This record gives sequence, structure tokens and C-alpha cells, in this order.
Amino acid sequence: MNVLLCQTEIHWEESAANHKDVQKLLSQQVVAPQSLIVLPEMFHCGFSMNVAGIAEEKEGASTIFLQSLARQYQSWVIGGITRQTRDGLGLNTAVAISPDGMVSAEYIKNHPFSLGGENAHFQAGHDVVVVEMGGFQVCPLICYDLRFPEIFRRGVDLGAEVFVVIANWPSRRVDHWTTLLRARAIENQAWVIGVNRAGSDPFHPYPGQSLVANPHGVVTAHLDHQPGILQSSIDTGMVHDWRMQFPALRDRKSS
Repeated sequence: MNVLLCQTEIHWEESAANHKDVQKLLSQQVVAPQSLIVLPEMFHCGFSMNVAGIAEEKEGASTIFLQSLARQYQSWVIGGITRQTRDGLGLNTAVAISPDGMVSAEYIKNHPFSLGGENAHFQAGHDVVVVEMGGFQVCPLICYDLRFPEIFRRGVDLGAEVFVVIANWPSRRVDHWTTLLRARAIENQAWVIGVNRAGSDPFHPYPGQSLVANPHGVVTAHLDHQPGILQSSIDTGMVHDWRMQFPALRDRKSS
């Protein structure tokens, strides 16, 4: 599968401007049909706690935008969108869209970032989802989830071969970002795709450093701190072969 890591400089709480930037970046690429296009966490607004001002309905503008990208490029799309519960709490959501423009899955961030106050404004999710994308079993996760290896194991138990981690991960902890992405790839013998944002918001600078790590933890594609798109290729053959050759997952002890 061809993967496009879309590392955007997110405009603070400006959905239309963020849609425009994504479209401009993609228009400069040759996108093969059946690719996977990945956008950051909360790509339409930035990591804002202003739930009332940024939340969108399930059929809102940003979902419609992702659906239009999927149909335009005949590709899978994963992007982060803010939803809202009936009692006003946010839902930090990764939405997966199929090439025909249909929503194929939604994942709600299981671990709101308490240090940043996200847990006071956003409701935690409880389930992991694995989505079949052109023969690949893909598990989307969000930012702070990366620090919790048990959620990745839950994905593996559901058949995950590829993990997609979308994020607004700040510059001050960039080494944690790159190290943990590689660690999650190694311990789960899976591809890990990490897509972070670039630029800054009113609170933090962001380092970019989106990357792809193969099941051995080797970084096969990497962006620097600038906004941009990087295309890379992944294959499940490496996952299957390595899991057979080195059966660490089989040797786990049940709790």
C-alpha cells in the first residue's frame, strides 16, 4: 500500500483554512488509487479545548471534506475530528473513510491528555477498532495513546498489522515521539505510521517528525519540521514473515 503522511501546519480553530491547506498539499502529489492518506489529530482546528467552538456533527464540514478527498483520490483517508457528546464533552475522534467516500470506522481517543487538561473537556473512548483497508488490517490511535502499550496489544489481538498514530505532539517531547513509535513497531511486529502536525498554536511549537517504522522498528520514511507530504510504501508480507520467524507475540503469557 502507498501511504501519504500529510504533516500540516494547522490554523488555530479555522476549519476552512485547514481544509484548503490539505487540498493544496495533495494537489501537488501524484496519488495512486487505493493509497492511504493520513492527516493529524484534530487536523481541522488544532489541539483546542474549546469544544463548543470546534466540535462538528458526524455529517459536519470536516467529515464531508475527508469524504471528498477519499472519492477524489479513490483512496483511504484517516483524519482527526472533534465531536461532542450530548452533555457537551468533546470526543477526540479518528475517522476512517473508504475510497467510495463512506465512513468505515470511528475511533475515540482512549487516553485524553490529562497534563494538558484534555480529560476535563473530552470524554475518553473505551474501544479499539481495526479496519480492513485493501487487504491491510489497520488500527488508528491518537497521540497520548502512544504511551500506553496495552492499547496496541488490544489492536494486535483484533488482527492489527498496521498502526496509524495521529497527533499534536509538542516539540519539547519530540524524542519520546520518535522513540515510542519505533518501540510500538518492534514490540507488536507491525508497521507504525505516525503523523504529527507542524508549526505552532497559542501554547506550543510542534516538531513535525512524522514517520513510518517497519516491523523491525527501522524508520523507512521521515519528515522534518516543515509542513509537507511524504509518500511511502508498506507491505503486510514483512509483518507475516517476521511474526512467523520470531514468534514473540505467540509467546506472550495470558494475564
